[in-house]
This record gives sequence, C-alpha cells and structure tokens, in this order.
Amino acid sequence: MPAMPAMSAVSLALAGLLALGPKVNAAPAGKSCGGLQPITSVQLGPRPYFLVNDMDPGPLKNKLASCSELEMKPTAFSIGHRGGGTMLIPEETLESQLAGARMGAGILECDVAFTSDRELVCRHDICDLHTTTNIVTIPELNAKCTKPFKPADPKAGTKASATCCTSDITVAEFKSLCSKMDGYNPSATTPQDFLHGTPAYRTDLYATCGKVMTHKEWIKLVDSLGLKFTPELKTAPFAMPFDGDYTQEKYAQQFVDEYREAGIDFSRVWPQSFLYDDVLYWLEHEPEFAKQAVLLDESGDTPATFEKAVANLSGYRAAGVNIMAPPLYYLVALDEAGKIVPSKYTIEAKRLGFKLITWSLERSGFLGDGSKGGFYFTSIANVTNNDGDVYNLVHALAQDVGVLGIFSDWSATVTYYANCFGLFP
Repeated sequence: MPAMPAMSAVSLALAGLLALGPKVNAAPAGKSCGGLQPITSVQLGPRPYFLVNDMDPGPLKNKLASCSELEMKPTAFSIGHRGGGTMLIPEETLESQLAGARMGAGILECDVAFTSDRELVCRHDICDLHTTTNIVTIPELNAKCTKPFKPADPKAGTKASATCCTSDITVAEFKSLCSKMDGYNPSATTPQDFLHGTPAYRTDLYATCGKVMTHKEWIKLVDSLGLKFTPELKTAPFAMPFDGDYTQEKYAQQFVDEYREAGIDFSRVWPQSFLYDDVLYWLEHEPEFAKQAVLLDESGDTPATFEKAVANLSGYRAAGVNIMAPPLYYLVALDEAGKIVPSKYTIEAKRLGFKLITWSLERSGFLGDGSKGGFYFTSIANVTNNDGDVYNLVHALAQDVGVLGIFSDWSATVTYYANCFGLFP
C-alpha cells in the first residue's frame, strides 16, 4: 500500500467531501481548519432507503418510507462510530470522520491512544496497528513492533501473526502510516499478504491510504465542522505506568487538557472510557468535564454476568456517573409475543436516573444470512432475519428505551431515522 503524495489525502477530502453549514444543536461556529466549514448538504446515499425497502410490511416501514424525500439535517442522535464511515472507509481516519459528518452525524468519535513519545492519536486499540495500517510492510517500523510480523507456517500449522502498538512508535512514525480496513490474512507468508482480510460486507474501495490523525488534529477538525466530540480514552493492554512514569492518571489528564488548550467548551464533549477508574478520576479532578462522561459497559455478556451488570448500576450512580453506554442488545429484550421491549438493564438504569447511549449499529454485517445479527443482536436474535430489521431495533431504542444517541458504523442509517422522527437533541 504505497503512501499518497504529501497533500493528496487532505486536498481530496477538502475538495470533495466538505461543505458543512448549519450548526448542530447550537454548536459554536467552527474555527478555520484548512477552509472547512459546517455542512449544509447532508447526503445519505442509498443504504437507508435499501433498508426501509427490505423491512417487513407494517406501520414502521410505512412511516420511514414516507420520509424518503425529506431534506436531511445533521443530528446529535447520530454518533459517528470511529468516525461514522467505517463500514466502507478505514476507521479513525480523516476520511471516515468526513464521511460521518457528510452523513449527518452530529457527534464524531476518536478513540484515543498514545505513542512512545506520549502524544495522543486516534486509534481504536492501542495495539491494532498490524490490522488497521500498513505498518508490517515498513521494515524499520515492523522491527519496532511488540511482535514483528511472523509468516504462516503451513507445515507447523501456525498462523501469520504480529502485534504492533501505537506505543511502539513515535507520533512522527505514526503519521507516516496508511490506514486500511481492519482485518488480516492468517495464511499470509509475506507482509503484503498479511494486509488482506477485509470482511465481505465491507469494501477496500476507499482503503487506498487512509489518513491517520492525532487527537489534536481531530479536535481541530470537529471544531471546524461545528460538531460535537465523543473521544474514548483507550485502556492499555499492558501494565501502566508506561515508560517509567506515564501513569493512567497522567494519560487521563492529558486527554482533558487537549480540549482545554484548544478552547473547547466542555459542554460539547462526551468523554468515554471502559475503565471505571478513568471516569472516577475525571469526577474527582475535572468535575465539569465529567458531567457528560460516559461509562462504557461490556460487563454483562453472559446471563450470569448480565445480572451483575444490572446490579452494578446503583454503585456507578452513587459515585456520580450520569451516562451509561452498553452494547445495543443490553438495552432490549423480547416479551412473550416477540415484541422488542426495554430490558432489565434499561429499566434499572432509568429508575436510577441514568441517561443512555448505545453501540454499535451497522457493525454486524448481514442480518439475513443466518447469523441473526451476531453479538449486537443477541437478545433479539429470534426476530432478526433480514437487513431491514435494523430499524426495528433503532425504533425500540429511540422510542421505548429513550437513548440519547446511537453509535453507528454508517451514520446515514441513524441519521435517516432521526430525521424521520424529528430527533434533534
């Protein structure tokens, strides 16, 4: 995957993807960032209409179909997961962020990791560079990986492998990488072959050389677009402190400081973390920043642990957490008639006064291929059998659960629903 010419990615993005206009929910006018301005023309493409056409007949399909000619507007109900264009465009990149914004996402996400020289960058996992970038094909950087590329050995029965982390390289080295669709080829015998492995329901059409971003660059971009921020502080897969004295607390504080230094009003930021200690740190040391802190919850993936996840909610609330964000299926269940209804988790969270956000729509691939949506549709698998069923879930989350917003890998899907039902939080 050759590097693009120096200005190519930015120039194409500015020329072809941006022209933003009305501010989302009264966000302040964006500051100049290479000429970027808030979007005036939201464009959803064919997917939402395809999904509506694929729905089973009924009142919801009729309602959504009636909105097919609406002029679509940005909405904070639509949250761009890893940018919002990640079904088709490399995640955490400039291009994904611009695609999510173009599809009406009012809030964009950057997952925040750190480099060896302690700079913050956008990457979903601190140690995912081997599956999301071309790092293994660059000998001098591959050599710095925690585990450099190792080819498959069919005779020994071993698969190709590598582990490359943002913390293995400097920010300058990180910026030299090309981002690609997440995936790898376990049968690879060369670094180039290792880059393959994009799932069939995605595409490599836009994976020519995704432009990676630092956290500061991303803040400037989102501010320029007049949109809102939901950064996630990633948890290192190794013991902290890093490199002697870079503690989790320093990392969490640096994360906050970059918004303060950029002059961003904290009311525009929904910081996230799966690590409860991060949220507790913000509550104690940065209470204004923590008002909209989102505690991501993946502690209830089995029937036994799900009950514990519900029970844990009261402790989080007592500590001052205001917003919980579990996976989609935690919030819904099926009643005896097979109707999607709020789950025990939802009922308890609402009783305690939590606001709810959920993740991640359009990450399951095909819903009509027998998988019934996989992980994200676990609790409603029995009523999931075609791609259009995604809107049955969105409808229940919006109307019955009352979520603040939904993360999506293809922002247009949620934007369409939100516009049709007038959801502009």
